[in-house]
Amino acid sequence: MQKSLCQQRPVAARPVRAARPNRSRNVSVKNVVATDFMKKLFKGSEPAVSAKQVMEDESKYILQTYGRAPIVVARGSGARMWDVDGKEYLDMAAGIAVNALGHSDARWFQALSEQAQKLAHTSNLYHTVPQVELAKRLVQNSFADKAFFCNSGTEANEGAIKFARKWARVRAGIDPYDGNATAPYEIVSFTSCFHGRTMGALALTYKEGYKTPFLPVMPGHRLATYNDLESARKVIEKGKTCAVFVEPVQGEGGIYPASVEFLQGLRKLCDEAGALLVFDEVQCGLGRTGNLWGYQIAGVEPDIMTLAKPLAGGLPIGAALMKQHVADVMKPGDHGSTFAGNPLVCHTACTVFDIINQPAFLDSVKAKGERLRAGIRNATAGNKHVVDVRGTGLLVGVEMDMMVGPVVEAARDLGVLVITAGKGDIIRMVPPLVVTDEEVDKCAEVLGKAIAKVTEGK
Repeated sequence: MQKSLCQQRPVAARPVRAARPNRSRNVSVKNVVATDFMKKLFKGSEPAVSAKQVMEDESKYILQTYGRAPIVVARGSGARMWDVDGKEYLDMAAGIAVNALGHSDARWFQALSEQAQKLAHTSNLYHTVPQVELAKRLVQNSFADKAFFCNSGTEANEGAIKFARKWARVRAGIDPYDGNATAPYEIVSFTSCFHGRTMGALALTYKEGYKTPFLPVMPGHRLATYNDLESARKVIEKGKTCAVFVEPVQGEGGIYPASVEFLQGLRKLCDEAGALLVFDEVQCGLGRTGNLWGYQIAGVEPDIMTLAKPLAGGLPIGAALMKQHVADVMKPGDHGSTFAGNPLVCHTACTVFDIINQPAFLDSVKAKGERLRAGIRNATAGNKHVVDVRGTGLLVGVEMDMMVGPVVEAARDLGVLVITAGKGDIIRMVPPLVVTDEEVDKCAEVLGKAIAKVTEGK
């Protein structure tokens, strides 16, 4: 079978004239320096760098917007990572659901290096093959007719906001470029949602603590209760609402899957109100649930779907997929991005997509998710502080009747990395989709021990 353009190996470069001696020598020196550095980094058990010094320098030179764990990660392989002191960790966070193929996947690296030798960036002033090939994959394997590329999940949601508002203006029959003309512009989102931290996406996000320091946020937002159709019905209004944003499975909000009835009901409400239904699948999309897309669980097609985290396996990318009636309202110059859809990222994303988009791969995600939840339930049986173990595929949460920060720390000390969600009362696991059964079992065992240690005597 002929390989797709994204899969073809690069054509061997034509012979070139001999380089000048000093240029050849400089390249050689650089290669030697890089090789020596890697050898020193993991030579024996002695760290090449001081974790303490790195953390002190981080505090000195980097804006302090993150509460980082007190470890310095140096390398990874599969679902494992090692810090600069050589300690091994089982990574059940995967860069917050990003590293779908784990760390240092050979196929991912081959795709990255292939394209890096040919062309990395051109801007969107020109056509490139990898961008078209990735768009084909996304469109031909989803509800969508068109794809728009960006660089992150919040950018994808910002784009979706703009697309929805212009769509509503065109649908209202006004000149969308007339600043005095009005049309429906309100956007509905739901309790516990998370859509990003840039100003438009932030306005839709539930947690007030994320928004308050930056008030006022974008106007026109309405909030309804997640999984409650009656609540949604009260705020989705014909002539006012232009779009409804919802996550088929909430991640940051606490690992809450939407019910089939809820998503089907939202589709009907949007159709009746003349509004777009937008699915935010930044965290739950592309295999995380054991389906290629989260919307497939309920069999409900959105008008727009936003993607990001796992799409390029660790490289920055975002996308908004849309139906043709949405795409029809957008014109050149309406929206754009300098870095979006560059050849390096898109070629690599083609490989990630092709690996995940296999029935056996997706079935394995479902099976491992069920195994993880069953293992955690068994390891925590009888612990009165564990309220619920839930999730879909390898998007798994453990709700407790207490803040779980101490459990996350205890698990880290035992060599397993997990993160929090919700109000801080939920342990979140979003491991690489290639995590093994043995690693799943280890996570459940260690998490059981960490929870028991923290709750002992309480």
